Amino acid sequence: MAMAETHFLELAAARRSIRKYKDSPVEREKLDRCLEAARLAPSACNAQPCKFIVLDEPALREKFCAAAFSGAYAACKFAAAAPVIVAVVSETGKFSAWLGNQVQGTNFRLVDIGIAAEHFVLEAAEQGLGTCWLGWFSARGGAKALGLGAGKKIEVLLAVGYPAESPGPRPRKKTGEFSSYNKL
Repeated sequence: MAMAETHFLELAAARRSIRKYKDSPVEREKLDRCLEAARLAPSACNAQPCKFIVLDEPALREKFCAAAFSGAYAACKFAAAAPVIVAVVSETGKFSAWLGNQVQGTNFRLVDIGIAAEHFVLEAAEQGLGTCWLGWFSARGGAKALGLGAGKKIEVLLAVGYPAESPGPRPRKKTGEFSSYNKL
């Protein structure tokens, strides 16, 4: 058990946001493993409130990126060079999860999407892939490019590919600076 824990911590420590990708396709088998990891993620009331749309067909990906990264969103245009873009789309969840949102004042749908997307990116790192989690994009433009209907919203984009860079470690707070036991 300790060995698995060490392996996970090494994976978590090594994972970086990648902004430069090799011009190499990503094998569907690797993407399927990432999707399986996301599928296994827990969600409030087991609502599983999202769908992962994998864009690996070049013409569709280019059309999508042109719509999602235009105008004010051009700062994230680097992601268009990734061979794969994954759009994480929110779907209407279960009533019990919605009720929990109202009572707690927490949007559990977004929490659940975050957990599933993190499972995806960690499995991608395990597969030797680089990812970048993107929140700055035109959700409306992307939805139009994909033909998403009403009630569907792209919440997160994930750029995926083989890294063409090796960013160094990012500074992190020490454990005691962001956590405590039994007191604030």
